[in-house]
Amino acid sequence: MAALGKIRSRGTILIIIIGIGLFGFIAGDFFKGCEGTSNASKQRIAELCGEKVNAVDYQKYVERYVEAAKTERDLQLQAGMNVPELSDEELRNTAWQVYLSNHIVAAQAEKLGLTVTDNEVSSIIAKGQHQLLMAVPIPQFHNQTDGRFDVNALKQFLASYKQAQNTNPQAAEQMRPVYEYWLYKEEQLRTSLLEEKYFTLVQAGMLANEVEAKLAFNGEKQESTIDLAYLAYRNVNDNKVKVTDQDLKAKYEELKERFYTPEEVREVKYIAVLKQASAADRKKLMDEMNKYRAELDSVADPTRLITQSQSRARYIPVPVPKSVLPRDIAAKVDSMAVGATSAPFETSADNTLNIVRLISKVSQPDSVEYRSMMVVGETPEKAKKSADSVFNALQGGADFEAIAKKYYEQPGQKQWITGTQMAQIVADQADQKEVVEALNTLGVGEMKNIKVPNGHLILKVEDRKAMTDKYQVAVVKRSIDFSDETSQQYYNKFTQFAASNKDLKSIEANAPKAGYTVNELTALTTSGMNVAGIGGTREALKWAFNAKVGDKSEVFKCGDNNEVMLLMVLTGIHPKGYFSMDRKEVADMVRSEVLRDKKAEMLIKQLEGVKSIAAAKQKGAKVAHIEQITFNSNTVIPELLANEPALSGAVFATKKGQFSSHVVKGTAAVYVFQVTDRKQLPGKYNSIEYMQRCVQQTAQGFFTAFQQDLMINAQIKDNRYMF
Repeated sequence: MAALGKIRSRGTILIIIIGIGLFGFIAGDFFKGCEGTSNASKQRIAELCGEKVNAVDYQKYVERYVEAAKTERDLQLQAGMNVPELSDEELRNTAWQVYLSNHIVAAQAEKLGLTVTDNEVSSIIAKGQHQLLMAVPIPQFHNQTDGRFDVNALKQFLASYKQAQNTNPQAAEQMRPVYEYWLYKEEQLRTSLLEEKYFTLVQAGMLANEVEAKLAFNGEKQESTIDLAYLAYRNVNDNKVKVTDQDLKAKYEELKERFYTPEEVREVKYIAVLKQASAADRKKLMDEMNKYRAELDSVADPTRLITQSQSRARYIPVPVPKSVLPRDIAAKVDSMAVGATSAPFETSADNTLNIVRLISKVSQPDSVEYRSMMVVGETPEKAKKSADSVFNALQGGADFEAIAKKYYEQPGQKQWITGTQMAQIVADQADQKEVVEALNTLGVGEMKNIKVPNGHLILKVEDRKAMTDKYQVAVVKRSIDFSDETSQQYYNKFTQFAASNKDLKSIEANAPKAGYTVNELTALTTSGMNVAGIGGTREALKWAFNAKVGDKSEVFKCGDNNEVMLLMVLTGIHPKGYFSMDRKEVADMVRSEVLRDKKAEMLIKQLEGVKSIAAAKQKGAKVAHIEQITFNSNTVIPELLANEPALSGAVFATKKGQFSSHVVKGTAAVYVFQVTDRKQLPGKYNSIEYMQRCVQQTAQGFFTAFQQDLMINAQIKDNRYMF
């Protein structure tokens, strides 16, 4: 009983202790939940359409997009197309835009119940007429006769790949990039079909009537000639125009939609310092290049030397078209004798020193039509025996394609290969040199049995086109880089400057004395993924979006090999929504529009009551004669370098011989005019055709604004800069 009494007497304390214990138990789970939520939040690379985008899943998407884009470029280069090389950062940014577009449309389509079935995709592929399929740069997928996409050729490739996976893993690995590229394109086709369905449905809501169609026809075919008089805004001094705060506020409200930003924008002032090689660095590199020149001039096979020299230009041990060579090298070879080695020369476009040796110059076909057959066996001896047997049969008149299909399940069909493709093959696989040499040197109808790593390749040349000069060159191309010592000197000087100037005022005052330039960036966004177009500025971007106005950053090392040093001061923050008049660009635009309106009012009054060009000229107007004016095209005033759509409309509404009923307010001046001539251009009116044109014209302007609205309504939150 005594014990019970003690417990009762201390009941309040026990309740508190038990309560703390229970709270700790519950709070433990709560904080674990918070930690899990926090970790999940850290994995969100973006949000759109109310859904969170997981960083890992998105990264897989980007990697696949980048791989497909690079494969496509390689295929285009092999096809002889001139395509620019995009950096990984540019490809990632494009992948983001594609991702946004696809998912935003998919979200809208889901609301409407729109889908694309497997049968629809298969049907489109079978027809082979979709623009996306026609643009696939894979020769194996195209009909050799007309160059169009061929579903049978695709099926043949897919079957060959499947068989190679079981019988020839090495060949399958070589085919894998094209296979993966096709799978990506197939998914892209499905997405494209869904977007087409959605936008077709949207466009179906756009209609045109007979009256609109007739006006469109007349607007295209009715051509006028006018005598024009104008008073230009530029001749009115701004000081003569009174602009009030009320004028500016009213104009801002009128133009407000122009100033909407779907994401937060920050303003910074910054100094970016590019490190450059010193005189000592240049001398050291020149000494190395002269040494390489002496060696290159005497070595029989330059392969090892080019590798040792760390040349940015690969050595291709066969003659190649000039288009394959770097531009500066291509410009050099025509003036060189075969066997000669150039002195080191600088190319400022890519910041390099270069040496080139012209090994040979020959005339070879620009493109070759050929057949090929791969013969393999359980052992090299069996492969050779089979290849010799096949080769002898072919020389005896056997059908190449029939043997390839029957015994080796290969197409054996004719296909073209360009000089650019052959160069790319040897550049990527030096062991293919003999194959490419055979393609370039065999005559039409000739064959060759070539031993390759996996067996024997039998080639037959069917046709050759466009004999052209090709060049075999060895190139040492070295970047003019700064040394570690030079880099440290740059860094020490700049960090000392940053440390001794604490705020923007002192930075701006002292930068010119130190040889630095302060720049301004007024539209920094997270979606831009960099600062001022400088690579490797992700950490600087993170700083900018976590800083407060007036904060000064550390010195960031950016660019390739830390070639750029960056110092920033945050000068402004503009939240998502409408830019205010506090922003300079907005204030300048609004004021400019108000000034133009005020000047137009003044000049319109000056021309009021004028009934002839002569009378307008007496009022100080300039005179011009303008021909070929139609409603559907803007009227160009050469003297003002201005396009005036309002003038086109006013002329269209005025009869031949009449003077304008009012003074027309344009973008560069106010105008009066007289229609001196009008004629009907050739063409027959077709109401159905012109109603369709009206719908298409409406759609062109509408869809841009419509897609912008979709982007805004998607409530995109872009956190990529954090990853």
